[in-house]
Amino acid sequence: MKKWLSLFSVLVVMSMLLTACGGGATQAPAPAATEAPAATVAPAATEAPAATEAPAATEAPAATEAPAATQAPAAEQVNLTIESWRNDDLSIWQDQIIPAFEAKYPNIKVTFAPSAPAEYNGVLNTKLEGGTAGDLITCRPFDASLALFQKGYLSSLNDLAGMANFNDVAKSAWITDDGKDVFCVPMASVIHGFFYNKDAFTAVGIDKVPETVDEFFADLQKIKDNGTYTPLAMGTSDMWEAATMGFQNIGPNYWLGEDGRLALIKGTAKFTDQPYIDTWAQLAKWAPFMPSGFEAVKYPDSQVLFTSGKAAIYPTGSWEISVFEKDATFPMGVFKPPLPKAGDQCYISDHTDIALGMNAATKHPAEAKQFLEWVASPEFAELYSNALPGFFTLSNAQITLKDPLAQEFMSWRGQCKSTIRYSYQILSRGTPNLENELWRVSAAVINGTMTPEQAGKEIQAGLDSWYKPAQ
Repeated sequence: MKKWLSLFSVLVVMSMLLTACGGGATQAPAPAATEAPAATVAPAATEAPAATEAPAATEAPAATEAPAATQAPAAEQVNLTIESWRNDDLSIWQDQIIPAFEAKYPNIKVTFAPSAPAEYNGVLNTKLEGGTAGDLITCRPFDASLALFQKGYLSSLNDLAGMANFNDVAKSAWITDDGKDVFCVPMASVIHGFFYNKDAFTAVGIDKVPETVDEFFADLQKIKDNGTYTPLAMGTSDMWEAATMGFQNIGPNYWLGEDGRLALIKGTAKFTDQPYIDTWAQLAKWAPFMPSGFEAVKYPDSQVLFTSGKAAIYPTGSWEISVFEKDATFPMGVFKPPLPKAGDQCYISDHTDIALGMNAATKHPAEAKQFLEWVASPEFAELYSNALPGFFTLSNAQITLKDPLAQEFMSWRGQCKSTIRYSYQILSRGTPNLENELWRVSAAVINGTMTPEQAGKEIQAGLDSWYKPAQ
């Protein structure tokens, strides 16, 4: 009996000691409390005993929240908007360019929001002044974008690493006069020329493209006499076509490219000089070969007239390739601006056309710069030049062009001397604006309401009213 009492006493003492050390270890809720950390470990979730315990089952929400607490928070999604005049490119940006970027940067969503080309400058300025412009601004070359930078609407991009992929010539259209600030990433140049319907040429008996101005007008007359096709698909309602697709297209062969352009800037040449009068004189002769009622024909109307197969020749440039190849059902070719005389040196407008800058007021500067770094990359150069045939990269990257029409345009660089549209650098900084005035007078010359000589006098008088060449 004493032995049993001694044993019982020992057991009581041990029980008291264990209770003192374990605290509440024997309380019912304790297992659930001590299993909470295990719930964050994947293997524990597969253990049947833990799954069958009622307390654990009622604490499921806590178990599912634990992994989220241990992960880095997802990057905040940002939406960027691109302002542009290239409304023809909407589907290409939506279907090819933007998806390629978003695949690499899924937290940045990009919207391409173009305006009509003729309205872009005015619409953009209104948005910038009102604080409603997009995060990324498509930049026209030279003075128009320089003015935006000087007003504080575009940010300097000197610290953008990708700018090292462009040489000084490529950056020249988007840099301050002193060369200290570059404010847009160069994207592409375009080359002026003429598209033609090969079936139409065959049908009227033209077996080769015209090389001289005389051959050009002889072909136009042959097409007109046939009566099946409109010889020349262009209107003057929007006005800018008359200057950009007409005057600036054929003019370099008259004013000898860069020689004439720089002479205007230096003040050693004037718009009343014969090369400029001769250019307008050729434009005036286009009118009989243009569509009936061409004064009311707008840019999209001319495009449809050509791509529908109803016109034989379209004066324009390489920027039309992607649109025309999509819409036209006939074989197309291109030819250079005709020479005033056979054997003359040829000149082409190989114009630094388009770049992309950052709105200084964007709420997402880091993401906007990320997009611009990508635009400056060799990946974008290859993608853009092939997604938009006829827009030739200004990057140092070596790329391969797949489109035969784009290759044909590019081949002219090896045959002709290149220049740019002369109204874009320096000469459109004042009022009246030279670029806009060229639209007006060139359309008037084609319409027959102004002579070439009157056009030259008006343009020069407007320029003289504010521009004083550096001495």
